[in-house]
Amino acid sequence: MRYRELGRSGMSVSEIGYGAWGIGASGWIGATEDESVRALHRAIDLGVNFIDTARGYGESERIVGRVVRERAGDEVLVATKVPPMNRTWPAPDGIDPAEAFPGVHIRESVETSLRVSGLDHFDVVQFHVWSDEWVGRGEWLQTVEELKKEGKIRLFGVSVNDHQPANALALVRSGVVDTVQVIYNIFDQAPADALLPVCEERGVGVIVRVALDEGGLTGRITAGTTFPEGDFRARYFRDDRPVQVERRVAAIVADLGIAPDEIAEHALRFVLSSPAVSTVIPGMRTVRNVERNTALSDGRPLTAEQLAVLAGHRWQRNFYG
Repeated sequence: MRYRELGRSGMSVSEIGYGAWGIGASGWIGATEDESVRALHRAIDLGVNFIDTARGYGESERIVGRVVRERAGDEVLVATKVPPMNRTWPAPDGIDPAEAFPGVHIRESVETSLRVSGLDHFDVVQFHVWSDEWVGRGEWLQTVEELKKEGKIRLFGVSVNDHQPANALALVRSGVVDTVQVIYNIFDQAPADALLPVCEERGVGVIVRVALDEGGLTGRITAGTTFPEGDFRARYFRDDRPVQVERRVAAIVADLGIAPDEIAEHALRFVLSSPAVSTVIPGMRTVRNVERNTALSDGRPLTAEQLAVLAGHRWQRNFYG
């Protein structure tokens, strides 16, 4: 496993991190706790030292905390998220920060997460939505600073609204944030336009989510793909979206001259090709997923020619809507 600096924090994180939404049985159907625990342990065995969870991910915080406590001899960094009090994703324009992240709500959420996980602190606490309208407004920053002084959190970050990377530029430039989590993949390359460069300039760690487009960039989404009722992917890949994805992926495979089952590998390598990226956090619900993804931390970035090809495959759309 290779490691990168998490911005200016002084922390080193595995470039392949662990996205723990899928193990929480909230939104994703099919995870079992026994396999999730095995997968987390195997990830740590293979050098993964960064796990990303959230208060809103069902049982995820509890399961992650259990494994991290069982691995007390290993340095494992855990990031979690505070949901907005108004339960609105993404953060719409015109919302006062007091409606989403009043101080008492932030504190209650963090303390609940600590209690559920059994941990004594979190290495990163992120707001689960963000709006640059909140920079310099509200009491959220004061509460974050208090929680840092109390030793309950080490770093503060935000999870940038889906497909809105420019909606964190003011926050990064303000100097008060330690990390940003953002969607960045072959289809959504917009973070590279402005957000990634300013993060690199200001020493802000970048955590990349949805590198595989919720499964779209695995090559396994085809015209006949369906998902169980209650699985959020049934909505994400509704109507003719699987057909669109299949066509787009086939074009990437053809242009790169790779086998269809190599698309996921190239999608993760695309993300890691950016020096601004600290870690990528694919969802990993099985030992097999862990072993396949961690094997890509081998220091072999995509070539300039491959990156030039992929630059032509930007696809601006929002399947969350």
